[in-house]
Amino acid sequence: MYAIGGNALASATSDSSSNSSLILAKVMSDVVDLLEAGWNVILTHGNGPQVGHLMSLDSSIDMHEWVAATQGMIGHSISLNLDSILQKRNRPESTSVILTRVEVDLGDCGFKFPTKPVGPILTNKQVMSEDWDIAETVNGPRRVVASPTPKQIIDLNVIRELSDKKAIVICCGGGGIPVIRVGPFLKGVPAVIDKDHVSSKLAIELRADALIISTAIDAVRTDFGLPSEKIHRKLTIDEVERYMTESQFPSGSMGPKLSAMVEMIKELPDSKVVLCQPGDAIKALRGDEGTTLSIN
Repeated sequence: MYAIGGNALASATSDSSSNSSLILAKVMSDVVDLLEAGWNVILTHGNGPQVGHLMSLDSSIDMHEWVAATQGMIGHSISLNLDSILQKRNRPESTSVILTRVEVDLGDCGFKFPTKPVGPILTNKQVMSEDWDIAETVNGPRRVVASPTPKQIIDLNVIRELSDKKAIVICCGGGGIPVIRVGPFLKGVPAVIDKDHVSSKLAIELRADALIISTAIDAVRTDFGLPSEKIHRKLTIDEVERYMTESQFPSGSMGPKLSAMVEMIKELPDSKVVLCQPGDAIKALRGDEGTTLSIN
């Protein structure tokens, strides 16, 4: 399981020539390296920048519909990139994009206390004028939306069957399309589910051998930005939970990633659970780069 942050995919959905193009290339390189090392690969991805931008352009469209739209848009772009590379490498794999629905509970406290950052850093004018829930993140003020806990991945069996057929499955984009059950029916709700928690849940359900959280930072750090900053190549569950009580991992950045990693290792203690920057996946699995989480 390889989880990509939405910021790394900005170039996949625009004509930007920014550094995100290089990041995307490194993500694609990671996927090919994993395939050539004998791994089956399932890709999940974020959509915070993309869905936040689209929501700011047209607030008349429901949030769950924007999540679905960005799933298709980003998944299509990743698929085109990967298929092209696979063809050049004469690889036998093909890609498959699954619009993935994820059930949540409308009574979840995430709906009462929005915490999920979406969209860009806000200007002072936007902070003062927009009728949004806004929170201060490590990078500046951002809009925040409901982020309920994922209960069930509706399309799990489809993902499993495609993966068993050696397809590179691109799924659970933006944490999945949030839905609730109303009798026998499913209904979309306004939320953005955390991508890393859904990735962990999917990895657990599939009994995956590894979960790779690919993000902008090369490894987990404590005392970030201070003279006492420390890089952690290895962490145990107890250490992560202790650092969380010390507020070392903010809810708008590293907190959800570390929580998702803990969930995975508790359920599958023999799996490899790592965090690394794009381009370092294989090295992280070997323990040479990134941060590896262990049970003790």
